[in-house]
Amino acid sequence: MRLDIDNDLLTAMAERWRPELHTFHFPEGEMTITLKDVAILTGLPITGDAIIDSSRKPEDGWGPLIQQRLGFNMPTTTPVEGQGHPPLNAGQVSIPWLVDHIQMEVNIGLDTPEDQVERYARVYLIALVGGFLFPDKSNRWIQGMWLNMLLGDWDEIGQRSWGSAVLAGIYRELCTCSKLGAKQAGGAMFILHKK
Repeated sequence: MRLDIDNDLLTAMAERWRPELHTFHFPEGEMTITLKDVAILTGLPITGDAIIDSSRKPEDGWGPLIQQRLGFNMPTTTPVEGQGHPPLNAGQVSIPWLVDHIQMEVNIGLDTPEDQVERYARVYLIALVGGFLFPDKSNRWIQGMWLNMLLGDWDEIGQRSWGSAVLAGIYRELCTCSKLGAKQAGGAMFILHKK
């Protein structure tokens, strides 16, 4: 998932971000992004269980859990074409590989078994969370923390305070990219502007 982000605007915003206060400083005064802003702009829940880092990698790796929940094998040694590394890489999973793989077999109809629809929904959520709400700087990998949650108990996914996690991620990325020398930012930076 790629968004058209105005890099000049993000650079200007990062220059005005004050990490010690979590606010933007403008000539007219201070401003910040609030939890209510995130809820209104995204529709994500801001109540419920906190999202905590559960990046504990399964004992036998991500492959078996992905096979169990998504119904397909992920190669662990074959490089992804054009990327030079496998779709499972250092506790992360390639979002483009997942999306490409599932697009080859998506054919949902009224008679599609529920477990197959659930598999497609999980891949969609993985792509949404990893590529839109919590993208890394490359916008190509989803971290293990999110995999544990999205491949876990299906009923618990919607009971989490996703809006709070998005806001925390934005604050973390702004604090990181406001430092001198930072060249990129991850996180849900689409919140900062509408192009």
